[in-house]
Amino acid sequence: MRALVVDDSKPSRSILARVLRDLRFDCTEATNGLEALAALSSMSRPDLVTINWHMPVMDGIELIRRLRALPDHRGLKLLMVSTENDKDLVAAALAAGADDYLAKPFTPEALARKLVALGVCTAAEAAAAGTRGPIRVLVVDDSATIRSVLSATLGADPDLRVVGTAINGQVAIASIAASPPDIVLLDVEMPVLDGISTLREIRRMHPKLPVLMFSSLTERGSKATLDALLAGANDYVAKPTAQTADEVAARIRDDVIVKIKTLVPRGGPAARAAPPATARPAAPTRKEAIKGIVIAVSTGGPTALAEVLPAFAASARVPVLIVQHMPAFFTAQLAERLAKLCNAPVLEAQAGQEIRPGDILLAPGGRHLELAGDGVSLRARLTDDPPENSCRPAADVLFRSAARVWGGGTLGIVLTGMGRDGLQGSRQIVEAGGTVIAQDEFTSVVWGMPGEVVRAGLADAILPLSQIGVEVAMRLKRRGV
Repeated sequence: MRALVVDDSKPSRSILARVLRDLRFDCTEATNGLEALAALSSMSRPDLVTINWHMPVMDGIELIRRLRALPDHRGLKLLMVSTENDKDLVAAALAAGADDYLAKPFTPEALARKLVALGVCTAAEAAAAGTRGPIRVLVVDDSATIRSVLSATLGADPDLRVVGTAINGQVAIASIAASPPDIVLLDVEMPVLDGISTLREIRRMHPKLPVLMFSSLTERGSKATLDALLAGANDYVAKPTAQTADEVAARIRDDVIVKIKTLVPRGGPAARAAPPATARPAAPTRKEAIKGIVIAVSTGGPTALAEVLPAFAASARVPVLIVQHMPAFFTAQLAERLAKLCNAPVLEAQAGQEIRPGDILLAPGGRHLELAGDGVSLRARLTDDPPENSCRPAADVLFRSAARVWGGGTLGIVLTGMGRDGLQGSRQIVEAGGTVIAQDEFTSVVWGMPGEVVRAGLADAILPLSQIGVEVAMRLKRRGV
C-alpha cells in the first residue's frame, strides 16, 4: 500500500510515516499542498493521503478541494490531520472533501483506528495498537504554576497520564525509585538538586528512561540545557513565554505532547518485529581516498556527536562538516563543548571561510551550510534558502554539495534523529560513488533519519553508536588519509 503524508511539521510527519510504514505502507512525504500535487503527479496512486490543515504555500483545505476537483484523484482516501478541533472547523474540513478527521496530537493507536474506519487497514492489523495504556509522565519543576499547567494540559490528553509531580530533583529520584514512569519531563534550574544532577542520577539508575528537558531558553538556560543533552537527555522543549494560561497550554500541546509521544514507543504496529536491517553491499574495489566527511543528526545529537567525534577528530586530515538540527543560540555552544571533548577545534561555520583539511565545522542554527568551490579551493557557503524537510540547516543541502564536490571521496554519516533529512543527500552521495554509515535502531534515540537511509538500501554499514567513530577512523586509515 502507498501513502502520501502532507504536513509542514517534521515531528507530525515522522509519527505519521512511522506508523504507516509499520502498517506496511510505502510513504512519500510533502511539506505543503503544492509539493503534494507534484508528488502525486509522479507516484503511483496512493491508498491514503493524510493532510495537515495549516501549511505554507497551499494549505490543507485548498489541497483537498483541488484533489476532489481532479477526476483522477476524486476517489482518493483523504484524512485531515490537524490541531483544529472545533466541531465547526471539523465539519468544514469534511465538507471540503476530507473522508475523516484526526486531531493532533495523536497516537499510533488513534491513527490505526481511523485507518480501519477508512477501510485502508484491517481491524486485525490495528488491534495491537491498543495493547498499552496511557503514557505515564512524571513532571519535575520547582514552579507550582508550571506543574499545575503541565499536569492539567497533559492529563487532558487521553493517551497521557501524569503519575506524579516533584518540586526538585531529590523528590523526583525518590518518586522514580518507587514507581518508574514512562518518561520524565525535567526542569533544568531547580533548588536542592538541579536538573543536570538529577539527570545524571536518573541515567545511573535507569539508563533507558526517556528524559525530556523543559527549560527557559535564556543564555543561562540554554547552556544548562546543552549540558543536559550532553549528559544524556533525550530532547528538550523551551518553556512557553506566552502570557496567558490558554496560550501556555496551547504551546504545551503543540510542542511537549508531540515530543513525548515521539520519545516513548508504544505497543502495537510500531512495536512489531521488523525484518532485520541489512547494509548495502560495499563496492569490493573501492580505493578512492576519503576527501571529506559530512554528518547529519537531530534528536539525541549532542550525545551522539560527543561519542562519535572524539574517536577520529584529532587525527582526521579531511574536513568534517556537521548538520545538527538546533536553534542558533545552541550551535556555537555545542561547537565549544565538542571541541573540549575532541581535543581539536570544532567551530560554527562562518560564511565564506576557507575549508581546510582537519577543519570540523558545525552548521549554525537557522542557516543552510554547503560546500562552494571545485574541490581544490573550498569555502563554506551559508544561505537563508527555504527549509528542506522542514529543517534549516538541512543535511540534504550539505550532503548534495559534498557529493558534487568530493564525489566518490565523500563519507556520509547519518545519526539519530526524527524525520528523513539526509535521505536524498545520502542517495546523491551513493550515486556519486561515495559511502554512507547509518546508526542502528537500538542505540538511536529516534530511528527516523538513519532508519530512512537503511530502508532505502543506501547504508553500506549499520552500526551501534559506540562503533561508528572507530569505524570512521579505520576507513580514514585504510583509504589513505
